[in-house]
Amino acid sequence: MNPAVPALGIAAVTASGCVWYVPALADLRAGADRPVSRRLAAAACLTGWATTAATALLLLLGVPARPLLALAAAGAGAGLALRVRAAVLRRREEREDAACWTALKVPAPARGGPPRPLAFARTAGAGLGLALAAAIALAWARRHGVPFALAATVPAALAACALLAATAVSARRH
Repeated sequence: MNPAVPALGIAAVTASGCVWYVPALADLRAGADRPVSRRLAAAACLTGWATTAATALLLLLGVPARPLLALAAAGAGAGLALRVRAAVLRRREEREDAACWTALKVPAPARGGPPRPLAFARTAGAGLGLALAAAIALAWARRHGVPFALAATVPAALAACALLAATAVSARRH
C-alpha cells in the first residue's frame, strides 16, 4: 500500500479532531483563568493530536516504520503522563474545594458525573487510538507478508468496537 493512503487518512482524522484540540488550545491560552489540572489535561490533548499530525506528515514523507512507531510511542507516553498528572491534580483540587466548603459550614454544590459527550469521547478516543496504532503496525507488517484482508479488517473492527463501546458507555450514564 502506498504510504500516502494511511497518511491522508490520519490527516483527515487529525483535522476532524478539532472538536477536541481547539477547546484544549483555548484552555491553555486562558492561562491562570483555568485550574492547573485543566491546563495539563489540555496539554495532554494537544500532545496527542500533535503526535498524530506529525505521524501523518512523516508517513507522507516516507519515513521508515521504526522512527514512526518511536514517535507515536513517545507522543502517547507524554500525553498519558500529562493526563495522569492532570487527574491527580484534579483530585487534589477537589479535596481543597471540599475543605473550603466545609470551613464555610455550607454544603458544597452537587456535582454529577461527567457529561455524556465526555464519556463518549473518552471511550471512543481510546478505542480509535488503539485502531490507529493497529493500522500503523499492520501497514508496516503488510510489507512483511501480512495479508491485505487482515491489515484492513483489524483496524476497521477495532474502530467499530470502539464506537459501539462508546455508545454503550454514554447510554449507561444517561
